Amino acid sequence: MKPGRSLLAILAVCAAGVVLPRTAAADEWNRRTVLTFNKAVEIPGKVLPAGTYVFELADLPASRHVVRVFDRDGRILATVFTISTLRRTAAGDTRITFEEQPANAGFPIKKWFYPGHLDGEEFVYRTRAR
Repeated sequence: MKPGRSLLAILAVCAAGVVLPRTAAADEWNRRTVLTFNKAVEIPGKVLPAGTYVFELADLPASRHVVRVFDRDGRILATVFTISTLRRTAAGDTRITFEEQPANAGFPIKKWFYPGHLDGEEFVYRTRAR
């Protein structure tokens, strides 16, 4: 092998080592989470029928508190502004909390926590008439 080719081979191996961890960390950055609900759920401004959805943080320079919701085919369904929330202990899996809701209505998602994180996203709803 020529000296120039061996240098190219070494650079290719080093580049692969740099690229692969970034791919693996993509879900960590945008917190991409696939969620399946067996009943209708609500996010601000929209009711999602039972089914599978993808939640992820939008990659916006101004705010890390914008959640995008996609259907299972990758079509965007909603962009939702959230506020930061904290919990005392990180869990090893995704945690969703819901607000109470009358029967026959979608369950409003209140908080979303990504595995291993103390910080999460709190969904903010308009005040509802009672």
